[in-house]
Amino acid sequence: MSSNETAIVFGVGPGLGWALAKRFANENMRVAAVARDEAKLNSLITPEGSLDIRAYAADVSDSDDVRGIFESVDRDLGEPDLVVFNAGAFQKANVLDIDPVEFERCWRIGCLGGLLVGQAAARRMVKRGRGTIIFTGATAALRGSAGFANLAVPKFGLRALAQSMARELGPQGVHIGFVIIDGQIESERYRHLVDERGEDSLLAPDAIAELYLQLHRQPRSAWSHEMDIRPWSEKF
Repeated sequence: MSSNETAIVFGVGPGLGWALAKRFANENMRVAAVARDEAKLNSLITPEGSLDIRAYAADVSDSDDVRGIFESVDRDLGEPDLVVFNAGAFQKANVLDIDPVEFERCWRIGCLGGLLVGQAAARRMVKRGRGTIIFTGATAALRGSAGFANLAVPKFGLRALAQSMARELGPQGVHIGFVIIDGQIESERYRHLVDERGEDSLLAPDAIAELYLQLHRQPRSAWSHEMDIRPWSEKF
């Protein structure tokens, strides 16, 4: 399938972020993969030399960094048609023990970063009357569990941001999606859970990436805003 589209994925690591970048590139999009560590990004990209994926380094909580990424991508690949905010930070801690500095760091990356990225993307898309912005959410966006305030607070805020953006920007042609990932994403760290629960008991990154692409491809007459996904074994 041919495509003249440009996609930017913020928060690219070896899991979901990389699966998203690969899926969009396989759709023949020009893809910008963004993370703090450009060297680690390049270690992912190099074996996939046939795909049009470029690495960019940025701190999503820094407005100058985010602005610089969009300006670089505009110049290198063209203005984005699809932007995914997949960045986040989390340090588990009981409420009585939370370090305020760590709490603020998690919020700045997971929520303020969403605003900075969402603003920059929307300013470009509104001018053209089209585009898709997708935010990666989590179960923590719906309920705060014990020990997870550092994650729940940013995710609650990110969900509120996405809802406000959808209501404001949808009529201007910009599709806003919020994907609630309810379950563990497959990785070596959680491989033991597959042995305990059975095959396909964890969320496969490639399967999630396919859903993000489908969200981007939805016709305007039938847009989804909020979607929740989970493996068959997850209780809810």
